[in-house]
Amino acid sequence: MESFETYRSYLFAIAYRMLGSAMDAEDMVQETYLRYQGTPPETIGSLKAFLTTIISRLCVDQLHLAHRKREQYLGPWLPEPIITADNPQVISPEERVDREESISMAFLLVLEQLQPVERAVFLLREVFDYDYAEIATFLGKSEVACRQWFSRAKKHLADHRPRFSAPPETQRQMLISFQRALQAGEMAPLMNMLAEDVTFWADGGGKVKGVATRQLFGRDVVVRFMLDNTPSFRNTLPVDTRVELTEVNGQPALVTRSGEKALAVLTIDVDAEQIKAIRFIANPDKLAHI
Repeated sequence: MESFETYRSYLFAIAYRMLGSAMDAEDMVQETYLRYQGTPPETIGSLKAFLTTIISRLCVDQLHLAHRKREQYLGPWLPEPIITADNPQVISPEERVDREESISMAFLLVLEQLQPVERAVFLLREVFDYDYAEIATFLGKSEVACRQWFSRAKKHLADHRPRFSAPPETQRQMLISFQRALQAGEMAPLMNMLAEDVTFWADGGGKVKGVATRQLFGRDVVVRFMLDNTPSFRNTLPVDTRVELTEVNGQPALVTRSGEKALAVLTIDVDAEQIKAIRFIANPDKLAHI
């Protein structure tokens, strides 16, 4: 028999892709549950459609608020990372090939450039495979408008969607080599690994020493910044700090921990055996799910 719990993971999957925040996604799922509890069961035709309608509209409203907050965010804003290795709440094995890109850091960042309703329409259509009539009902919009929003979103993503060809094993090996070179403070290996037009994002939320407060571009700038600032960041870490290789947002990642507490997450994008993008998240508010 269907119940709210039948769809909890599904609702989280929608909300996380919509918001790029696991904490906000869980809040939206909980609010959906409260509204479900307050609705007479006999008025609900399809439970899945009912819950999808609530979560979709809540997320659109939340995105409007989030965009205003992010305008005041100190430094680059990155999505809240989540462990995806063996995590069916986010992505099940049979969905992995089709859906892992939709939770990648690079893709979530591109989604940030869409208007909230465009993002909702795109995800419901492209990732969750609903038709336009269903999406229109979920969002309380016209079918014609939903088609237009989807078309605009798809065009924007076609122009900006990152396409990195390296398989996960190559990414893992590059990530390990990058970490070793950085720990050793070796400039030459780092210069060889990074693409000339590499981009570096560091999200510390203004709360972590030694974390860049702006996006950095170019191999020389990125390497010099990392070599200059990694030692000071490392000096702030507890003595029991360790680094684990795991999977975050569908791709290999390094997670720095002290005990069970995550202190930082590092991911890279690789193309043609060079690192094209580096993303470093150390804002403690974003690491609870790691």
